[in-house]
Amino acid sequence: QVQLVESGGSLVQPGGSLRLSCAASGSIFSINTMGWYRHAPGKQRELVATITRGGRTNYADSVKGRFTISRDNAKNTVYLQMNSLKPEDTAVYYCKADITVYIGGANRETYDYWGQGTQVTVSS
Repeated sequence: QVQLVESGGSLVQPGGSLRLSCAASGSIFSINTMGWYRHAPGKQRELVATITRGGRTNYADSVKGRFTISRDNAKNTVYLQMNSLKPEDTAVYYCKADITVYIGGANRETYDYWGQGTQVTVSS
């Protein structure tokens, strides 16, 4: 069993900063790509940023230059540093990870796992 637990969501004023964290735990063999997605009311869920195990990153155009994704492989944790926040960044932010897990004996399988979401509200 694998769990992703997010933290760091909050209410913040426009122009402010927040740092989200997502820690994975369980019968993990390895964690491949990790990422953050967000879902705003009335909109489809969208990709925010991803990072490979080797540290290669990818960002949505709307957050480039403002958000930074990073990870600590020793802690099985991914972070999202969000600066210069705008009201349009308001959403529930979800962590996603591509994880290879032990399924019995030496056997392994790879699955996508999602966190429960953390609310980010940008408002004055």
